[in-house]
Amino acid sequence: MLVIEHLHKSFPTAQGPLQVLRGVDLTLARGSSLALMGESGSGKSTLLHLVAGLDRADSGRILIDGKPLHGHGEMALARWRREGIGLVFQQYNLISSLDVAANLAFQARLAKRHDRQWLAYLAERLGLMALLGRYPEQLSGGQQQRVAIGRALASRPALLLADEPTGSLDEASSDEVLALLLQLVGEAGSSVLMVTHSPRLAACLQHRCVLHQGRVQGS
Repeated sequence: MLVIEHLHKSFPTAQGPLQVLRGVDLTLARGSSLALMGESGSGKSTLLHLVAGLDRADSGRILIDGKPLHGHGEMALARWRREGIGLVFQQYNLISSLDVAANLAFQARLAKRHDRQWLAYLAERLGLMALLGRYPEQLSGGQQQRVAIGRALASRPALLLADEPTGSLDEASSDEVLALLLQLVGEAGSSVLMVTHSPRLAACLQHRCVLHQGRVQGS
């Protein structure tokens, strides 16, 4: 469902353009999971931002179900972010003024796919039923990450993008949260592209590749 062809991206610096992506090619089949690894500064997060429609490449293409992502202007990109993807980041990015129940429902409401039964199921599986009336500041880091995962999956997105989703958790909690995320992703029917530094966590996904010097190696 996701095809990336010859993607290039650079950023301006005082010393001239900094080439981050140098012709990335990548394919992700519908319903599959892929771990993207690489050293710091290799362009992993940049690639995720491009797929999310948060930035534009210098050249190359990103195809979603055979259609170019950046071919229809900002309104189409906004619709893709709202309806096509779920985002999970290490920093959680919950809305502090909303309680857990409202945070969970936020993305689904934007996408006009609010499903009470699915949300209740997610809350139960994620261990959040007793926390629905609490606010993010009243939660532990692990609890906040579970809310972020539930929010991302509430709209049953075609693609889940996860950037070091368990990076702030201890090893045992990381393994538990990732296992639960992958189970729920399967039930939602979503594909997963996850950035991680951890070979242990990467091994939990169906496919793995390494981003090195702006190019993808292995799969």
